Amino acid sequence: MLVILPPSETKSDGGHLGPLDLDELWLPQLTAVRDKLIAELVALADDPETARTALALGKGADPEIARNAALRTSPTRPALERYTGVLYDALDAGGFTKVQREKARARLAIGSALFGVVRAGDPIPAYRLSGGSKLPGLPTLSSLWKPELAPALRAETAGRLVVDLRSGSYQQLGRIPGAVTATVLTERPDGTRTVVSHFNKHHKGLLARALVCGRSEPSDIRGVARVAEKAGLRVEISSSAELLVLT
Repeated sequence: MLVILPPSETKSDGGHLGPLDLDELWLPQLTAVRDKLIAELVALADDPETARTALALGKGADPEIARNAALRTSPTRPALERYTGVLYDALDAGGFTKVQREKARARLAIGSALFGVVRAGDPIPAYRLSGGSKLPGLPTLSSLWKPELAPALRAETAGRLVVDLRSGSYQQLGRIPGAVTATVLTERPDGTRTVVSHFNKHHKGLLARALVCGRSEPSDIRGVARVAEKAGLRVEISSSAELLVLT
């Protein structure tokens, strides 16, 4: 089983590992696109005003731009330690036991506008690039990634259950046919249901934690539902590839 998490805009600083080495990252067939995007971000950092526009940054964004300027030289840390925010708080990787950390490295991957998809243990620097960003002089990120990321993911995950928790903009960078997705809904007292926005990431983080920490490794959506229920989540199977998480 492979669980693909969405990235987050917020990231931890620094790191205890050496500078970025693209050869150490999962899916080496993506190296050319990764290198191209890094080169563009480093160059873009020389023009802060243009960088702020392209990356949809507000005033006070100089630290974010500085991160991109140092992409090739700044220290790295495992991807699972790099991303922060609501989903990663719920995942609580810092609370994993040694066995759970090993499972996380085997079962978790993270979507990325800069790297495509990385494994939980891949060493990456802090950066700023969102799935909807448009870099000057380049096609859309979707146009850049689709031809490379989609076939790479299909080949790597053939025959495996994939639980794709990425948001729509990141799924568009490289879709995986047949992957199980999760939709978080709030059920009102009258029985009506609405898509959750505020708690969406939180519940996806709880689902990911259940899939990492559970003793069994699901092989289909029914197994995913059983693991989620054992972890205290209320879920329903709405189709062969969609799990509803109800709040």
